[in-house]
Amino acid sequence: MNFFSPIHHLFAPHVDTEYLLQTSKLCFAPWKWRSGPEQQIFSAELSKNLHGDVFLFSSGREAFFALLTALGIRKGDEIIVQRYTCIVVPNAIMAAKGRAIYADIDMNTLNLDIQHTEDQISNMTRAIVCQHTFGIPSDTSALQSLCEQYDIHLIEDCAHFIPQAIEANYAFFSFGRDKAISGISGGAVLSRNPDVSRKLKELEENAKEHSLFYIKRLLGYPLVYAAARPFYMIGIGKVLLKCAQIVGALVPIVSDKEKKGSMDPVLFHIPNTCATLALYDYKRLHEKNAHRHMLTKFYLEQAKKHGWRFPSEITEKFPLQKFPIFVNNPDEIRKKLKRRNIHLSDGWENCPGILNLPTHPTMTMGQAKRLVDVLDGLL
Repeated sequence: MNFFSPIHHLFAPHVDTEYLLQTSKLCFAPWKWRSGPEQQIFSAELSKNLHGDVFLFSSGREAFFALLTALGIRKGDEIIVQRYTCIVVPNAIMAAKGRAIYADIDMNTLNLDIQHTEDQISNMTRAIVCQHTFGIPSDTSALQSLCEQYDIHLIEDCAHFIPQAIEANYAFFSFGRDKAISGISGGAVLSRNPDVSRKLKELEENAKEHSLFYIKRLLGYPLVYAAARPFYMIGIGKVLLKCAQIVGALVPIVSDKEKKGSMDPVLFHIPNTCATLALYDYKRLHEKNAHRHMLTKFYLEQAKKHGWRFPSEITEKFPLQKFPIFVNNPDEIRKKLKRRNIHLSDGWENCPGILNLPTHPTMTMGQAKRLVDVLDGLL
């Protein structure tokens, strides 16, 4: 283990040597950047395995927005989401002219509290978004029954992991930099309703193309972070990342506009480069999930050993994207960890009392053991 390499959530968590090689090959094939057979191959593979019609867009948030558009969401229609979610989810709802209604979470799962979700249903409710937080399965059966009772849609948010089976008629996925698989960017929507699928197909066909410069910036992400990561602790990596940001070489995960609660209602095709990388990663999903299983099991054992509190529904069978623990002062702990080159800020700090531990593919067992040792001293 390189001591100087950061323990992290967001420093190119999927970028190992093989991923870097795939990216490098694409850099020298600009004729494949926008379109190519990989887009259709990836879509067909997802359709076959998820048993539904799959449509690809430039991001998970765009895929969700496309679904809401295809469902005919109108101004004032309400979509129930959980309070502990990513800002891009309510942004997409507002971009579709809908209204996000927030329901409480069950702290045993970090997913929707079923009773409070039902309490939020009104005559304006059109759908419930069922998030599988960090790969902890939501109670889709109970939510599906609830939706059938009130004649509303259930939409599964599968941004955090790709389940073996989708219960709802609709779902969306993200292939971002820290998701279950990574295409650097990209997203998909699943539909099992023929009428909605036809509308989604039309939206996909009429989506815009990203510029070659934008795609070049996306391809730069794995290369820049792979170069910066080993030298981050000694300052060289920080300088490299800062310079890349200053010259606009990197596309931010969430834009400043999105952080302020806004999303442009525009759909883009997934670049073929992103589909190629996502397809490559999808073929390695079993391997990546086995790694997540290993780290989830280790953190679970250590949490029980040290008396750390965590959502009680977590088991070692889950390939968690992150392992959450409950602490009294997570912001202070993150600051102390940062001084030791451990970076646990991950964009999910909006729920007080939760600290997330990394389980991504480039997080080693040696790093996990070091993290637990340091945390034990702080907690």
